[in-house]
Amino acid sequence: MAETNGAPTQPDVDVVVVGAGFAGLYMLHKLRGLGFTATVLETADDVGGTWYWNRYPGARCDIPTTDYTFGFDPDLESAWTWSEKYAAQPEILRYLQFVAERYDLRRDIRFSTKVTEATWDETARLWRIGTDPGPGLTARYYVMATGCLSVPKDLDIPGADRFRGDVYFTSRWPHEGVDFTGKRVGVVGTGSSGIQSIPLIAEQAAELTVFQRTPNFSIPAHNGPPPQQSLEEIATDREGYRDRAKWSRIGVPREPATETAAQLTPEERKARFDAAVAEGTLGGILALWADMGTNPEANDMVRDLMHDRIRSIVRDPETAESLCPKDHYFGTKRPCLDTGYYETFNKPHVTLVDLRKQPITTVTETGIETAEASYEFDAIVYATGFDAMTGAIVGVDITGVGGQTLKDKWADGPHTYLGLQSTGFPNLFLITGPESPSVLSNMAVSIEQHVEWVADCLRDMREAGFTTIEPTQTAEDGWGLHNGDCAAITLHPTANSWYMGANVPGKPRVFLAYIGGVDAYRAVCDEVREKGYLGFRLNGAEREQENDGVIRRLQPDVAMVLDMMASLGLPPLESMTPADARAFMDATSADRPTGPEVGEIVDGVLPGPAGDLDYRIYRPDTPGPHPLVVYYHGGGWVLGGHDSDDPLCRDLCARSGVAIVSVDYRHGPEARFPAAHDDAWAALQWVAAHVPELGGIPGQLAVAGWSAGANLAAVVAQQARDAGGPELAGQLLLTPVTDSDMSRPSYTENAEGYVLTKPLMEWFFDHYVDPADRKDPRIAPLHADLAGLPPAVIVTGEFDPLRDEGNAYGEALERAGNQVRLVQARGHTHTSMTMVDVVLSGASYRALMAEAISEFFSRVPA
Repeated sequence: MAETNGAPTQPDVDVVVVGAGFAGLYMLHKLRGLGFTATVLETADDVGGTWYWNRYPGARCDIPTTDYTFGFDPDLESAWTWSEKYAAQPEILRYLQFVAERYDLRRDIRFSTKVTEATWDETARLWRIGTDPGPGLTARYYVMATGCLSVPKDLDIPGADRFRGDVYFTSRWPHEGVDFTGKRVGVVGTGSSGIQSIPLIAEQAAELTVFQRTPNFSIPAHNGPPPQQSLEEIATDREGYRDRAKWSRIGVPREPATETAAQLTPEERKARFDAAVAEGTLGGILALWADMGTNPEANDMVRDLMHDRIRSIVRDPETAESLCPKDHYFGTKRPCLDTGYYETFNKPHVTLVDLRKQPITTVTETGIETAEASYEFDAIVYATGFDAMTGAIVGVDITGVGGQTLKDKWADGPHTYLGLQSTGFPNLFLITGPESPSVLSNMAVSIEQHVEWVADCLRDMREAGFTTIEPTQTAEDGWGLHNGDCAAITLHPTANSWYMGANVPGKPRVFLAYIGGVDAYRAVCDEVREKGYLGFRLNGAEREQENDGVIRRLQPDVAMVLDMMASLGLPPLESMTPADARAFMDATSADRPTGPEVGEIVDGVLPGPAGDLDYRIYRPDTPGPHPLVVYYHGGGWVLGGHDSDDPLCRDLCARSGVAIVSVDYRHGPEARFPAAHDDAWAALQWVAAHVPELGGIPGQLAVAGWSAGANLAAVVAQQARDAGGPELAGQLLLTPVTDSDMSRPSYTENAEGYVLTKPLMEWFFDHYVDPADRKDPRIAPLHADLAGLPPAVIVTGEFDPLRDEGNAYGEALERAGNQVRLVQARGHTHTSMTMVDVVLSGASYRALMAEAISEFFSRVPA
């Protein structure tokens, strides 16, 4: 090996891979095929990864074997036949041994070798890997293929080391097996390994006591031969079947549910549930209706059905209630598949101890003591789980640029780009790492996708003359935000699950996996590569490249809505006549969610300059009187009415406890500028004069609006100042029109693709206001006198053509000495924050708006 100042310039091998399970074996095979030299380091004395170690009774995969299998080689699929729907550990281990033999992989695997450390050599630009036993070795690239569930969590039970009987861990089961015949056995833990092993242990043990801290949901696996339908689909069109898996949500071909729970009758929901239980797959039970993972009420319907099923099986009512999970939503912890789990508790020699009622105080020399009883055992089995996702990675002393360790960098939770790399650790790749779909997916599909992406990356780098790659900080931070955004619109973060790291004391509570779906994630990774490795910095001997950027900036639910709209091929509004556009908007609004219930909704009319104007008042469900907000709807002064923003008005009313008076106004082109503005001012004056009759509190009046309606709200606030009243407590402006200047960057960046487009804004202007009037302060309040105005809260959307003028208005108000709160909604469009119960990520901004409304009135003297 050549050396420069004592540092080797050429590594021992191109790539070191840690782990010889599914991921490590395929990675080695793929690297060989591309001509890279590679060595796999494996702690065990054979291949298998988690399936080498997890040998407890009943250990099985929970994805059908038709899907939990390598798909990269048709000949391999033909050469191996699975015997069961859900293969047991011995068969999966034999399969991986078969793969190792078929591709002659063992010759490049060092077994019984533990990686103790890995250090990035900044001078030689390679990894130095320490091993036990030695010798260590160097590599240009370092791939952690150590699995997501491979490091057992430390026991946190007092006195665990005192017990003199036999002690077993499901995560490290003896290879020779265990015979519990005639023994008194205690099992601690009812996660997946506990649920799988408890029925089999009960068949042998003379007495079995199960200590349950948290009950889990489980359905019967109905194990047997591999599913015939899948076998037939694979036989008919293997490539199509595998491709559908790659572009599915969880890595198993299945059409997602499209109906929400509310769209189904109770009988339909029960039928779907029964069918999913009879099918016995996670894919089925997790896809009963479209909103079960995001809507608490929809999820409660699943929970109720699960509870009813448990109660129908377990005969003892107290035991049944203890087995019913009530502290987490269904699916927020990984559901289990079982064979006779609940039935086991009907056996006379099986006892359940609910540790929430009587927690363990200590393990003794002879058994376990709880707050209420003592139990003596011959053997204790700990089914206490793993330090998931990050344990195996930070368990190795990995040191990157500047001496920083990965463990220190991840002290507050993992930071990755795509779950593949981490800034400051060049050429370190993580297979199914945190912030990738990993444990929320069919691992076989996700492993193949990651291995193939890494292999393609290394090949691309070699061909381009690059030798190092790492993410930019911008890209990594952006991916962390996107990963959190995806989780935040679901119920998953509400659970104390190992998905959140909650099972390990002291571990940061962050959602560890990417919940956006296998299909969406694959599209992201493909796009990153197609865009010249967006978000990565690459270096070589003669060139370097930094392609900085964020791959997903839209909120995930906003992106889903935009994708759905694009798939419908709808004509643009600006291609329609105003009459047709109004009919189209009425039709699309008919199917939208209504928003929350409020205390009362009353319609009325008020006198306008050219005739009566409709209004609708939304009153809270609390005793009045209430402060009043005059609200102006959006629609570009052309579309909409007093009820067109109904869900938003309901939401603001319910959240703020304030009455909302939504007023209509005349629209163009029938009534051109300044008709809408004149009506808006007249409506405010009328409401101010009739506050008591409307159920309001005199002196507690504010204005609000969205889009063109926010323009009207801004203008009437200026008119009220100039007229000496009515006095306003505040103004809430959501994505307001404040100017007619379309030269700002947001009009270029967001000109197309985000519902409100530049052509549509031109259409609105053309139908309402003549070009000569577009600098009038009523159309462009940014150019008016801005001194002495009421407190303002302005909310702008990142992907809105109007973003920059809204921001400019807030800044101008502040310069003029007004109290201003400017909120820039990351990842949102002009319309998305108004989409109540559709775009869930908008809820936090609506809560902020409601809070602002309440604060307007808290400053008004009683």
